[in-house]
Amino acid sequence: MKIPIIFLGTSQAIPTAKRNHTAVLMQYKNENILVDCGEGTQRQFRKARINPCKLTRILITHFHGDHILGLPGLFQTLALNNYNKTLQVYGPRGTKRFIDLICRLFIFREKLKINVQEVSGKFLETQDFYFEAFPLVHGAPCNAYVFVEKDKRRLDKKKLQKLKLPNSPLLGELQKGKDVEYKGKTIKAEEISFVEKGKKIAFIFDTSLCESCYKAAENSDLLIAEATYTEKEKELAKEYKHLTAKQAAEIAKRAKVKKLILSHISQRYQGKEKIILEEAKKTFEETEIAEDFMKAEV
Repeated sequence: MKIPIIFLGTSQAIPTAKRNHTAVLMQYKNENILVDCGEGTQRQFRKARINPCKLTRILITHFHGDHILGLPGLFQTLALNNYNKTLQVYGPRGTKRFIDLICRLFIFREKLKINVQEVSGKFLETQDFYFEAFPLVHGAPCNAYVFVEKDKRRLDKKKLQKLKLPNSPLLGELQKGKDVEYKGKTIKAEEISFVEKGKKIAFIFDTSLCESCYKAAENSDLLIAEATYTEKEKELAKEYKHLTAKQAAEIAKRAKVKKLILSHISQRYQGKEKIILEEAKKTFEETEIAEDFMKAEV
């Protein structure tokens, strides 16, 4: 099953005419999970023709304005449209206080149910997937997030047909990896099934290069990472605790990532994104630069 990723915003702190503030939507089965919510994100939903009321969860990396100033407007839109779920919000230390401040600062006439969790390590585990949060090094408490789809055991349909197994609870047992008895014979799960490896997607925004970057990205099918600076501005990157394009590529290479998409692009590179891309590709060839409304699939 393909996992769609929609880039609703790809700019750094100051937006441009072509790039809105950071927001990335990941869709998985019945889940619509938003990673960060920069100013104007609710309008980006409209322009992308995606109903924001389908949102199920929001993951906040940190509470700098370009990553969260879209929350008040989005909350109001959901409330006005009678959002009937409880919105699940996750973030680093301090998230509960910040969300409470946002909700008290603005007068919401309609009610919106929000459940806030401050997370680290593994969280949000379901039958199909789980998330992990890794602490990053930035000017505020900040998390990298990793989506991990669980491995699934699949049955070989041709082998099932050959054995003439009926559609019964036996199939469920085999799919769990358990051997079954049928017509006096033992059918071994490992002989008529295979394990389908789950997908892994990592989100790393706003951080100095640190060990958590490599741990979060390890063996990811897709790494979405910031590339706020190039190596020419390496000292600025260090001062403001951000990554260069080369550093993002080094993370991807060392962590054995399959594909890297760069985002959080500074206004200084408007129309010159090729500089960032070329720098990253020298270290990691499978690199792409995100644009607003770009769709990727994993």
